[in-house]
Amino acid sequence: MDKGHDLTAFSRTVSASSLRGRLTKLTGAPLRPVAALHASIDFVPTKIPRKRRLQMMVVAVWSVLLVTSCFVFLMLCSIPALWPFLVMYLIWIFCIDKSPAYGNRLAPWFRSLKIWQYFAEYYPASLLKECDLPADRPYVFGYHPHGIIGMGALATFATEATGFSKAFPDIKPHLLTLTNNFHIPLYREVIMALGISSVSRVSCSNILSSGPGQAITIVVGGAAESLSARPGTADLTLKRRLGFIKVAIQHGADLVPVFSFGENDVSDTFFRSCALSTAFIRQIYNQMPNEKGTTIYALQKKFQSMFGFTLPLFHGRGLLNYNLGLMPYRRRIVSVIGRPIHVQRCEKPSLEEIERVQRMYIEELTRIWNTYKDEFAKTRLRELSIVD
Repeated sequence: MDKGHDLTAFSRTVSASSLRGRLTKLTGAPLRPVAALHASIDFVPTKIPRKRRLQMMVVAVWSVLLVTSCFVFLMLCSIPALWPFLVMYLIWIFCIDKSPAYGNRLAPWFRSLKIWQYFAEYYPASLLKECDLPADRPYVFGYHPHGIIGMGALATFATEATGFSKAFPDIKPHLLTLTNNFHIPLYREVIMALGISSVSRVSCSNILSSGPGQAITIVVGGAAESLSARPGTADLTLKRRLGFIKVAIQHGADLVPVFSFGENDVSDTFFRSCALSTAFIRQIYNQMPNEKGTTIYALQKKFQSMFGFTLPLFHGRGLLNYNLGLMPYRRRIVSVIGRPIHVQRCEKPSLEEIERVQRMYIEELTRIWNTYKDEFAKTRLRELSIVD
């Protein structure tokens, strides 16, 4: 009886000692993935100039503005006293307001606010003008590449942060985006004040027909091109994009190619391995590898076919670190606005005429690349490529 009791006590002592030893090992040697993640995160220093903090704050607010607008609207919906007003507001959005198709809600004072200067200086984003554009005709700006989100397009054509109106007096730019964005309460009011309009054919026609000096900016590559955004590359989805050229011919609007150096470098590829690597931090965002034939690419294309847009899987930097979060990296963006391609107005242009103008457009776009690639794309991995 006593021997059995002693054996049990001894076993407990051994078990307790063994457990204590194992806990000591765990405490001294943390889990490898956690240790690797902690070691690879580059945290921001405590002392940062106030101006840089303001730049980061403005970009952070813009990055979550869409989600924040939805959250605020849902919070307002929780207040019964506001329901009649919210119902009227929704009726106004979906049934009455046609402003997204006309671009008539542009507010110059809002585009000129100091906050947009901070937004552009964050990267920094700038504009390079090659020639004057007379305000006696309409214009169609074709913006390349799309990148993940198109931050350079926003800074250049939706704000005065890069000095667009000073460079091109009396030209009224309208950056175009998906119509679905104008169905989001509150958010739509902000982007319309910036002059952003719907990318529908009706909207393009309305704006270009409203008088000389009117201009639309189309990020030509769209969702398909955003999936191929990689640092050091310039793969443009352009061969089969004829719609914007046809619209320009129908309205006698000059075509102006715009190549934004650094747009693809504002992002990076998502996690290519378990541990983060600073070698990947060379663009505004990091996108998960999604080459053609992969399951991710197939799912993204399916999503695009169903909803008209796609969702690149990406990451960027955070508020308190430089390599893990959803904010874009600080990468220089230079939008080169090239020479206009004059077109003769024709309401029903032939396919041959459209393709002829497209060849001229691609030639001008290629010239821009060849002229400035050694200055603004020194770290490129390959040359400009025109794909589907």
